[in-house]
Amino acid sequence: MAYLWYFLGYGFLGYLLEKLFALLTRSPRRVRKGFLLAPVCPVYGLAMCAVLALGAERVGPAWELALLCAIIATAAEYAVHLFCDAVLGVQFWDYSATKMDVNGRICLPFSLAWGLLGALAVRLVQPVMASFAAAIPLAVTNTVLLALGVDALWSVGVLLRWGDVELLAPSRLRRRLRSA
Repeated sequence: MAYLWYFLGYGFLGYLLEKLFALLTRSPRRVRKGFLLAPVCPVYGLAMCAVLALGAERVGPAWELALLCAIIATAAEYAVHLFCDAVLGVQFWDYSATKMDVNGRICLPFSLAWGLLGALAVRLVQPVMASFAAAIPLAVTNTVLLALGVDALWSVGVLLRWGDVELLAPSRLRRRLRSA
């Protein structure tokens, strides 16, 4: 069950990073997550879970770790984008305006960022995250898992019905529901 906490922890850190990125770039897209209520960007959580599951903690030199993180996280990013596009009919990001992109789903600059961030997370954040996850009682984990499952189902329903990622902001969803 530790991977649930890794998913949530890295997904939350990704959410904060996305909010900072949106602020610094003055992005018109302010909704930078993947759940209606939980402040979590699933692609970050899934990418780091994949990195950890494939043994990144055992990789020696920092450059090898960064390369491994870049490859695994980029593959996860491509898969998440493909799923969201094909199944949910939405796009959370589009790199088509970025140089060296692949179908707007991934691009070299962000792959390099994944490598650096992933390596830093494995070396600096993961020891803290692992200690935190190990200390959480199973009952709390199960309760959070249930709440996250309900949020995920609700979020998928919103995306399938309206096809608008901006509605994952509760205030925007309320306005849409009032006007419908």
